[in-house]
Amino acid sequence: MGFARWWDETVVPRIIRCGCGQPPIMEIRRDVVPLATGRVFELGCGGGINQQLLDPARIESYAGLDPSAKGLDYARAAAAEKGWQADIRQGVGEDIPFSDASFDTVVCTFTLCSVHDHGRTLSELRRVLRPGGTLYFAEHGRAPDARVARFQERIDPLWSKVFGNCHLSRPVASGIAAAGFATEPSGARYMAVGPRFAGWMEWGRAVKAG
Repeated sequence: MGFARWWDETVVPRIIRCGCGQPPIMEIRRDVVPLATGRVFELGCGGGINQQLLDPARIESYAGLDPSAKGLDYARAAAAEKGWQADIRQGVGEDIPFSDASFDTVVCTFTLCSVHDHGRTLSELRRVLRPGGTLYFAEHGRAPDARVARFQERIDPLWSKVFGNCHLSRPVASGIAAAGFATEPSGARYMAVGPRFAGWMEWGRAVKAG
């Protein structure tokens, strides 16, 4: 195993689990994740962080997908701790292994930044949702300030290599809307701590139109 592969498969999942579980990030997650209902699918379930926020009384079934074997270990451990049956698989957002209209709700938090094909992944999320189904999202992305956004673009190539294909400059709500969702943002702000280039957050819900 080369260093790059070792880094992506061993170190990056630990960085994500630690960084994406910090209190300011969990505060944003709590605004959207507990709203999930019915048949729920989570893209980027590795780490199992969101499972602790899901309400079993509101959920009929839970399925998850993540490309990271180490992340899936965390997710399956979280499901065991939750005490529920979960269909957790290894895979990528560009090719979700579930049928059309399989889910009432999709949860996707701090994941769209790192998929290889942003548009294809959003198309797949829309496909697996039933008509009128809801995508709950929370993501970091392209800052609204031009100077910050330009800096994001400059450092994106290096940043993505170090942090598991994470991109800083991808649009969030506007990108979701462009994929055929009716977006209803709940919040958008810079994180109070950390650099602004990595701290622009947007979260809310998006309904599958049509």
